[in-house]
Amino acid sequence: MENKIIINIGRQIGSGGRIIAKKLAEEFNCTLYDREILNLAAKESGFCEQFFEQNDECKGFFKSLFNFRSHIVGEGNFYDNSFSQEGLYKFQSDAIREAAKKGNCVFVGRTADYVLRDFKECVNIFISANIEQRIACVSKRHDISEEEAKKFIRTHEDARASYYNYYTGKKWGHSESYDLCINSSILGIDETTAFIAQFIRKRFNIPTENTNKQKGVFE
Repeated sequence: MENKIIINIGRQIGSGGRIIAKKLAEEFNCTLYDREILNLAAKESGFCEQFFEQNDECKGFFKSLFNFRSHIVGEGNFYDNSFSQEGLYKFQSDAIREAAKKGNCVFVGRTADYVLRDFKECVNIFISANIEQRIACVSKRHDISEEEAKKFIRTHEDARASYYNYYTGKKWGHSESYDLCINSSILGIDETTAFIAQFIRKRFNIPTENTNKQKGVFE
């Protein structure tokens, strides 16, 4: 019986974490979940996807309660016709767990490592990179100055860390929160992917010749 694989990727902004996650998903025939999980959570809850997008990986609370009758598919989806950040987080977490039950998968961020902490098939990875490289990457991606890119990274990573720390009780980016932490600037994207893939093979006792032969239910 083949091992089930669940790979959870945490990443610094501009570290190439999502690219590496995509490559790992291809390597091990896993379904990749990044923003896709927001759509699944929206379908599961009946809320508009925009509510999940507005609060994606950003700890905080709505300043006011919403009456959402006009935004849901059906009634009775939540108590008192109002919802909170915690409610959205619960729906997202439920969607992550349901996706993990269905087959091999790679999750990018969204505290998946914590949500799936009771799944024995998980391996939790955190990808960092040198700040100069990250600034250059963000500057190019968003067509902004390096100073603006530096501010973008600082602001968004503060929000991401707050979100992660609040819901998990762990520290975002700290080695004790993950199975493997790696700086992608040292080896580059492709070699970093290969290094992580080898780590995963050893973690799940997968022979090298079986790479790309594992069957996932989403193929």
